[in-house]
Amino acid sequence: MAATAARTVLCSSQSHLKLLPFPFSLSLSTKFPPSLNPNIVKKNPIFFSSLPPVRCLQYATQQASTTQTQEAIRRPNVVDILEERGLLESLTSDNLRSASSTSNSTLKVYCGFDPTAESLHLGNLLGIIVLSWFQRCGHKAVALIGGATARIGDPSGKSLERPELDANTLEKNTFGISNTLTRMFNMNMNLNNPIVVMNNYDWWEEVRLLDFLKQVGRYARVGTMIAKESVKKRLESEQGMSYTEFTYQLLQGYDFLYLFRNEGVNVQIGGSDQWGNITAGTELIRKILQPGDGAEAYGLTFPLLLKSDGTKFGKSEDGAIWLSPSFLSPYKFYQYFFSVPDADVIRFLKILTFLDLDEIDELERGMKRPGYVPNTAQRRLAEEVTRFVHGEDGISEAIKATEALRPGAETKLDWKTIEGIAEDVPSCSLPYDEVLNLSLVDLSVSSGLLESKSAARRLLKQGGLYLNNSRVDGESKRIEPQDIVDGKVLLLSAGKKNKYCAQSRRFAYMVQLAAEHMAQVHMD
Repeated sequence: MAATAARTVLCSSQSHLKLLPFPFSLSLSTKFPPSLNPNIVKKNPIFFSSLPPVRCLQYATQQASTTQTQEAIRRPNVVDILEERGLLESLTSDNLRSASSTSNSTLKVYCGFDPTAESLHLGNLLGIIVLSWFQRCGHKAVALIGGATARIGDPSGKSLERPELDANTLEKNTFGISNTLTRMFNMNMNLNNPIVVMNNYDWWEEVRLLDFLKQVGRYARVGTMIAKESVKKRLESEQGMSYTEFTYQLLQGYDFLYLFRNEGVNVQIGGSDQWGNITAGTELIRKILQPGDGAEAYGLTFPLLLKSDGTKFGKSEDGAIWLSPSFLSPYKFYQYFFSVPDADVIRFLKILTFLDLDEIDELERGMKRPGYVPNTAQRRLAEEVTRFVHGEDGISEAIKATEALRPGAETKLDWKTIEGIAEDVPSCSLPYDEVLNLSLVDLSVSSGLLESKSAARRLLKQGGLYLNNSRVDGESKRIEPQDIVDGKVLLLSAGKKNKYCAQSRRFAYMVQLAAEHMAQVHMD
């Protein structure tokens, strides 16, 4: 009976979710947290769409013969694809492999994202990519924002309890993550197979504690919960674990139960540290709903994003690698991937891009050939991941900024380009009158680019001093009005890497405003 109900809901889930043909607006009956201003929703509609289509997809769908028209048509097996690319860690049941390959067993898959910050970060990217692979293979994808569970905080992989977030912060984070997800998903739309973005606060706000304990808690075995790896590690630590954190796996398990019963979602995916939370959900579904044959709930985990030395990939000296351009520019995002070591680049091409594996193998062979141009594979990785996260405009901006910072580049500098990289290079503010007619040697010292005039003269003789990417050969060079790009800024470079952005003080107020705005974004 439960299995039949699940299938029935699956058939009617589109109407249940009130999805309207694009473009559409959110229903006035949609429930939101009490602190949420409905006007914000109206100004920030969430559009549901698919991720970009696969380019160079090597897993072609096998068409049935004319004599098998009425039989199941085999589709690309997403589990096999993930395994081949290094994106499969564990399965709750190998039945998922067979269930993912026939057209009469379309899966509905969800991945959760707790709004602990206003933007998603690189650690979340694998979840988006795996979710996208399911969608690209014809399955239905759901992105679940944990507006409720973020009030508790997932203890998985954490040595300390997460700081409590107030309602306003959660509201802002929820919209920030929604915008990041929909921005990525909307870059190439496929309205025939849209992705759905949901918030678990929509059902948790109606749940009463006594009802939850009676209907769900009675099926949870404490011994099993304590045996979860995320719980064992915390219990063995000095800090221990609060009861609030201990219940998190049960809350996430109920999410899966709710989605399975009401939305027809039958697969949950997550990083390997989510195994305990995912199996808590499959166990609740098995015990409470007792689904029959063909209505099994599955879990799939993928490896954490690690470098070859075992350390986490996704952190820089300045902090997390954010997916929102408001937190990290496409240029800086691109540069992070461009600097990936040779030991990691091929593996990252397999797990972080949708490139054909034959093409990746050719890049790997090319790295071993004489005459290989260093960073060719890294450049392709940076281009593909930046395009996926930031779109064509983002990759264009990143490449243009990269060229602008290359001494001797022919890219014409303009204020917009330099403004885009101003946060990524040292800068200073100087009075316009002091800069005009000042010798380049003096400017190199007064701006802080070089320590002394003798160092500047020595660099000039060696051909290593650049003004706006043009090499300066003569010590007599003075700053002229045409040297100041758009009358606002000029770019100094010492050698290939050491760059400095000098700005006229009459524009300093505008620069300070930009800096304060960015600081505010980070603090929020």
